[in-house]
Amino acid sequence: MLRRLIERMRGLRQAAPHLLRPANVNADRAKISIAQLDHHYANKVVALKDVNLNVRSGEFVCLLGPSGCGKSTLLYALAGHVAPTGGSVAIDGKPIHGPGPDRLLMFQEAALFPWLTVRGNITFALAARGVPRAERRERADTFIQRVRLEGFADTLPHELSGGMKMRASLARALAVDPTVLLMDEPFGALDAQTRVHMQEMLQAIWLRSGKTVVFVTHDVQEALMLGTRVVLMAPRPGRVVEDLEIHLPMPRSLEDPSLDAMARDIRHRLRASEGAALEAPPAEPLSRRTRTPSSMPRTSIVTGR
Repeated sequence: MLRRLIERMRGLRQAAPHLLRPANVNADRAKISIAQLDHHYANKVVALKDVNLNVRSGEFVCLLGPSGCGKSTLLYALAGHVAPTGGSVAIDGKPIHGPGPDRLLMFQEAALFPWLTVRGNITFALAARGVPRAERRERADTFIQRVRLEGFADTLPHELSGGMKMRASLARALAVDPTVLLMDEPFGALDAQTRVHMQEMLQAIWLRSGKTVVFVTHDVQEALMLGTRVVLMAPRPGRVVEDLEIHLPMPRSLEDPSLDAMARDIRHRLRASEGAALEAPPAEPLSRRTRTPSSMPRTSIVTGR
């Protein structure tokens, strides 16, 4: 029995590279196109350097890497909350010059209005998007049911657990039906068990909706469970080091041994990229003419503006 287990694990280690293959997406086939993107903060930190990334419609792309590698900056550039100091970001061939209703950004905090119920938070967002009053309640209840919050539609946020708040936030995001859903470590503050539950729910919802998702995380297992692609990023300066397609059928489970094998491979790649960054010479001083990013109003979670 032990010998069979050892042989199986050896086989998985050999299979891991075949499950992770370089992505090759042309800009003319992409829904999201990022070209030669740079961003320098006013304190001279190089947040992003020559980032190139194309995302097909309906893909679930996970941006993975350590703190300081520019994952969130890249996500905020897609949301239109950060104006990059170089390069371009476009959706459906149209340059992004600010927030818009085609994108919705979910933060780590649920950011629900505390004086509104679960249903009220969703109908408020629908009203801000111009959905007719007659449709709002029915649409809100549909997505409340989809995230399994039946019986809590009239509950205020302070009466919900952390996981339930995130489910309500996810229901609101899906109800307004953005073309692109941007998620900045939305499950990072949850306990381990709730986090797994939310991952499974998000995977099921994505399989049903087929939305284009860009998801920021530093959790390797989370990226491999949820993503169709995983984009590895490294700091000093923030950049893409590898863009890999995950060739493992969905739905996936964290208990799948293939995920463990791929996770070891990914961690090895990330360590190698961090080691290369430490050995690299220091970056040249930045120009004093760097621009300060625009602020990120919390209202964007609801209105996209």
